[in-house]
Amino acid sequence: MTPELLAEDRRPHGRRAGDDALHGAAAQRVVALDQRYTASRRALVAALLDAERPLTIAEIQAGAKGMPLSSAYRNLTVLCEAGVARRLPGVDDLGRFELAEDLAGHHHHLQCTSCGTLVDFAASAELERALIEAARRVAAETGYEISGHRVDFDGRCPACR
Repeated sequence: MTPELLAEDRRPHGRRAGDDALHGAAAQRVVALDQRYTASRRALVAALLDAERPLTIAEIQAGAKGMPLSSAYRNLTVLCEAGVARRLPGVDDLGRFELAEDLAGHHHHLQCTSCGTLVDFAASAELERALIEAARRVAAETGYEISGHRVDFDGRCPACR
């Protein structure tokens, strides 16, 4: 794990100039599974890219207008298997989906223990340095090769407080 890897693109989600490159990378990953990067899969990736936080399947489906729920689930499964998206468990039994971190940028999450909302945040450089140092110590003590980290803070969002 290198500081450069962790420091790149601190922006959690949102449109940017590299959208075409992101779709190209997504297509390559899907094709590597002997699948096609269909219009439906592209629409799901676009919905995740437009989001400012991880989304439930219902929220994704709303962004990919007209896609049946079964198609959304099936296509998200392929995108997760391809490493394009990832599923995050929620405190409310609803999974939420986001683009894979290597595509969307390194970030962490705030999770509301009341309503289940999951919000992205970029950690300060100071926190990232402390996490990298902690990971180095853990690796030295356990023999693990640490390849990344996630920090989730649980609490109550402003609406639930």
